[in-house]
Parts: sequence; C-alpha cells; structure tokens
Amino acid sequence: MKFHKLGRTGQDVSVICLGTMTWGDQNSEAEGFEQMDYALEQGINFFDTAEMYSVPPKAETTGSTERIIGAWFRSRGNRSKVILASKVAGASTFTWLRDSKEPTRLNRAHMTEALDKSLKRLQTDYIDLYQIHWPERPVSWGSNPTAFQVHPQSETTTIAEQLDVLDGFVKAGKVRWLGLSNESPWGAMSFLKESEVRGLARMQSIQNAYSLVNRTFETGLGEIAMREQLGLLAYSPLAQGYLTGKYRHGALPAGSRKALYNRLQRYEKPGADVAFEAYLNLAQEYGLDPAHLALAFVNTRPFLTANIIGASTMAQLKTAISSINVALPSDLEARIDAIHQLHMNPAP
Repeated sequence: MKFHKLGRTGQDVSVICLGTMTWGDQNSEAEGFEQMDYALEQGINFFDTAEMYSVPPKAETTGSTERIIGAWFRSRGNRSKVILASKVAGASTFTWLRDSKEPTRLNRAHMTEALDKSLKRLQTDYIDLYQIHWPERPVSWGSNPTAFQVHPQSETTTIAEQLDVLDGFVKAGKVRWLGLSNESPWGAMSFLKESEVRGLARMQSIQNAYSLVNRTFETGLGEIAMREQLGLLAYSPLAQGYLTGKYRHGALPAGSRKALYNRLQRYEKPGADVAFEAYLNLAQEYGLDPAHLALAFVNTRPFLTANIIGASTMAQLKTAISSINVALPSDLEARIDAIHQLHMNPAP
C-alpha cells in the first residue's frame, strides 16, 4: 500500500480508502466484516462512512453502516488500527435523522446530536476525521455544478457558527480532525480563512467527486488542495461502475446499483456514453482492466490524499485495491488528456 499525509495533521493514510456506503442494504454485516478484514490485511488504514449511510438514504437503513463498523471494532478489538472518517448531513429534507423530526441543518443542536449518535453506533470514543457531508447554504454541490445558483433559504447557519461547533468537538476529544465534502472553492477558502483568523481547528481534507468523466475538481479546488494541503478524498472514481464497462451497450447486471435503485442519472447525461466508450476502448488498447485505468488515474493525481473505493463483491474490492500497483506511462496519460479535451466532464 502507498500512503499520503492527511492535510497538515502528520498522519499517514492509505491512498486507497475503504468506502462503506453499501453496507446495511446492498451488503450484509458479514460481507462488511469480510471487506474490512481484507482491506486491513492489504495495508488499508483509512475507512470512510457517514451518519446517513447506507445509500440510498432512507429511514429504515440510516446508521446501518456505522453500526456494522462498530460491531466489527468490538469483534476485532482493532479500533486503533483504523483512521476512521464519518460525516454529518448538511441541509436536507430528511426528517428521520434527528429526534425532533426536523429537516437536517448544520446548527449546534443538530451537529451535536449527529456526532453523539455516530459515536454510539460506531462504538468508539472518537472519530478521526469528521466531515460536513454537504453544505447547508443552498448552492450547487462543490465540484459538480452545471450552473451556479443560489436559492433563497430563510435560515442558514454561518460558516463561523459551524466551525465554532466543530472546534468544540475537537477540544472535547470527540473528533481529532475536520474535513469538508461536496464543497466549492469559495466554501473551502471561507472555512480555512475563518480557522486561520480565529485560531480554530482547520479543515484537513475535502471529499468531492472525481473521475475520468468528472475532472471539475481541477479547476479552482485543485490549486487549493495543493497550496493549502486540503487534499482530495475522491469519491465515485469509477463513475459508480460506468468506467468498469459493466453497463456497456445497455447491459444491466443483476444486483448492480443501477438495477437495484436506478439512481445513476448523474452518469447518463448527453455525451457521457461516448466518453465512457472512449476510455473503455483505451483500456483495451493498453491491455488494462478498465477499472485499473480509471482508478490508477485518480491514485496518481498530485492533489489526491486518498481514493475512496467501494465494492459490493470481494472480486470488485480486490480489483480496486490492486489498482495501487498500476502505473500509467506518459503516452497513456497523453491519450487520456486527449479524450478529456474532446469529451470534457460529461458526468459532473
């Protein structure tokens, strides 16, 4: 395994981070245990989850993933071997996450309840990296906008207020470090500036979508990631399976997320199919598993801290982890960029 520093913490985290959002719905507890056991054996020390998981979000399965991880910690007695990341939900219409049945917000009451419930489910006294899952302010998500929009909202918790609460979690020892997710360049710099001016806990990472078909992070956020050591935790590096070829030519594998939930419209925008086909053909030309091509590209970006891989089968997990050993020659990098110029970010 290879390792990168997490922000300015000095902590080494594995470049491959184990994503967990399928556990508790698409995957059973036993399958989650098997994945965690194997990941740890392969040198992975970084797991990512969220209070909302499993996905798709619904009342019946909320918190199930954290409960599975907590049961695994208790069973294996190895909490200290894992750098654990979780997330608090931003503004949403979900009414099942809070005892009050209110839609979620990032105010003190909601965030405190979220953290305490996560700690209980995870059976731990602390979370290593606590992230804001998405902003409370009503804007397009981070590096995934089609057009910038601000929608009216009567009550919004300021970044200063949110950071006050999070800094308190760090001071209380419930959280070691802080991170962002689905955040914009303006939001990222606003959090960093607020921390610097007031001497509060600093954001150490940003978890946004990034893949061959969504390189929007490179504009704005890429420079911030490198200059401010706010490294990317990349999610959906395989475009939820489209870059593996599993849905090629209209295929719909049984048990796939598209077959089960039909929630992949983000990757079905006009022109996306042409880009997918170009990358799949490129992998074939170079004799690479298409998953290895897509993951190795993400693994080797200079602004990356970790690549969050998710799997519903052990075969998928083994393929994803083994991508850490795949190198991309310079001529292949040039071919990737050529495709990108022709089919730029078709699935943001």
